[in-house]
Amino acid sequence: MRIEACKMKIFPGMEAEYEKRHDEIWPEMIEMIHERGGRNYSIFLDKETLTLFSYIEVVDEEKWNQAPGELNFRWWNYMADIMETNEDNSPKSVELKSVFHLD
Repeated sequence: MRIEACKMKIFPGMEAEYEKRHDEIWPEMIEMIHERGGRNYSIFLDKETLTLFSYIEVVDEEKWNQAPGELNFRWWNYMADIMETNEDNSPKSVELKSVFHLD
């Protein structure tokens, strides 16, 4: 198993909308994350900086590293109006290096 963490940013005033969209996450997104080996996925918000911190445990790296599918692109397009994105609407994210872990 591998643990991944990254940070992203939402636009000012979009905190409630970001949370709402994740409260109503599409069932097919949950299924796809699980099918690709993602578990224990959490996203946290620093309200002062509007920085998101995501954490996910990856149990199947081969599946997880597959190219994004149509569902990913639909979700990215859906979220693009409330957060910083790349040209393809994927979230701008910075991978965080693990420096300590304790079970």
